[in-house]
Amino acid sequence: MYSPEPFDQDHKIDTGQLQPESKKNDHRRFFRKTPILLIILAVLLLIILIQHWPFGKHKAPTPRIPVVAESAKKMDVPVYLSELGTVTPVYTVTVRTQINGQLLQVLYHEGQLVKKGDLLAEIDPRPYQAQLTQFEGQLKRDQALLDNANIDLKRYQILWKQDSVAQQTLATQASLVKQYEGAVKIDEGQIQATKVNLIYCEITSPVDGRIGLRLVDPGNFVQTSDTTGIAVIATLQPITVIFSIPEDSIPDVLDQINAGKALTVKAYDRQQNKLLATGSLLTIDNQIDTTTGMVKLRAQFENKDNQLFPNQFVNAVLLVKTLNNVTVVSSAAVQNGASGTFVYLINKNQTVSIKPVVVGVTNGNNTVIKSGVTPGQLVVTQGADKLTEGSLVSIANADKKRRVNT
Repeated sequence: MYSPEPFDQDHKIDTGQLQPESKKNDHRRFFRKTPILLIILAVLLLIILIQHWPFGKHKAPTPRIPVVAESAKKMDVPVYLSELGTVTPVYTVTVRTQINGQLLQVLYHEGQLVKKGDLLAEIDPRPYQAQLTQFEGQLKRDQALLDNANIDLKRYQILWKQDSVAQQTLATQASLVKQYEGAVKIDEGQIQATKVNLIYCEITSPVDGRIGLRLVDPGNFVQTSDTTGIAVIATLQPITVIFSIPEDSIPDVLDQINAGKALTVKAYDRQQNKLLATGSLLTIDNQIDTTTGMVKLRAQFENKDNQLFPNQFVNAVLLVKTLNNVTVVSSAAVQNGASGTFVYLINKNQTVSIKPVVVGVTNGNNTVIKSGVTPGQLVVTQGADKLTEGSLVSIANADKKRRVNT
């Protein structure tokens, strides 16, 4: 039977003293680790809250892209050809002297509007007046000789019938009469030429128009061989504009001309901001310039207010025809991509669809749509750069009346 060994009091362990000290050390260790544990628990709790909180279970709503839209519509669209042209007078006349002489006076002001027949300048007429007097004196002398020769001829004719003179004498006298008649004609011609020269001493305007700067001052000796002339006159009313169009546009213009229709032409300034005049197409050239592939046209304008000035550059806008009752959209709605031309249509659910279109002519801010869009359909005109197929949009100009595409 087992019996315990006697307890040695020298080695007895006092459990009552050791147990409290051990517990105290354990508590210290626990409290030393507590802050780290609390931080870990807080992080885990935050992760759990983020993952399981209600806003984490729902996706954020898709944002709407703001756009501006307009409806396609039907309207009549004029077809224009716009080209740069030059204002050209109907007549540009360089006034030159037709006789030689000293220029006595200039009777016009530079830039003056003149009428046909207005006196512009005067050349010294005295040398031609002296010639006229001389030729008139020669005419009287030759006329007297002719009269005397005719008297002798009649006398010789009577004597020849009486066989009193030879036939040769009669023939000689008849020839002398003809010589004097020729001399009289020469004198008369010289007199007429001198009278014409006297008329040319007064230089008049051959046309209506505006006269340019003075080219010759009074006192100079002017001659018919002078190339610069005395002045240049350009007609202003009416006036024309010459411009060119591409050869591909010739059939459309010829169709209208052959049908007897008057084509309207408008002349704008170089910036195309101001309408200067409205006229009509006058004619088309008879050949195409092979170097440019263009043909020249001439349009005529009344130019009553003198807005068109010779050699001025203008933009000539030719109305070729009018397309009636066609579908148009704003030109800003037409987009170009790798697959071609398209527009963004706005659907009933406020999403957009890419719609390929076939475009026609452009007139101002409108573009003709041959196919792809029907009148009334809503197309995006601003904000298209952020759109893709199916994008959700909000119409910025929604206060305007429109019908959303179905």
